[in-house]
Amino acid sequence: MSLREYVRDRRLSSAIVLVGLAAGLSQLLLWWIGPAPKANDFIGPPRSGYTLTNFKGYVYGEDGQPSFRVTGPRLDRREGDESLYIDAPKFQMPSNTPGVPDWLGESEYGWVDKSGTLLKLQGPVYMHRAAFADSPQAELHTSEVTAWPKENRMETAEAAQMNQGATTMRGIGMRANLNDNHLELLNDSHGSFPPRKRKS
Repeated sequence: MSLREYVRDRRLSSAIVLVGLAAGLSQLLLWWIGPAPKANDFIGPPRSGYTLTNFKGYVYGEDGQPSFRVTGPRLDRREGDESLYIDAPKFQMPSNTPGVPDWLGESEYGWVDKSGTLLKLQGPVYMHRAAFADSPQAELHTSEVTAWPKENRMETAEAAQMNQGATTMRGIGMRANLNDNHLELLNDSHGSFPPRKRKS
């Protein structure tokens, strides 16, 4: 039996073998002619789009008024997601109420998303507000805070302690709205509320 007769009698099998050989040769030709793959020479964490030292930043609300101010020794902007990483931020959250002082604070690290609507304060967080009218000075000690600066809201799942004059409140987990001075402790809350002096 000749090769021609063998192929003729087994047309389907021969066609499959020929198509497989053609595909293999095409792939080899592509590897030979095509460009070499790019070498990934980047080693390490994502690089910053830019870095600022001793910076001041402002976030504005929809009304055009400042809703959040932050300063710090270093700020890095990431190229990938355009978020900001801040070392030792010191921040100011306006009270938006005439006659009521702003909240001032600081933390170990900070992160702000691209839109400036979400802020994460990492490590220990300390905030304070000066005394005004008949309200004494207030202090807040907590950690790992998530805040929405344009809404003047914040929350944490960590321990929190609030001192205002002789009043003390502490608990695990906290939600706060700085616009209406609303503070909610979520678990294991304890407080000390001495009686107020009567006005004569």
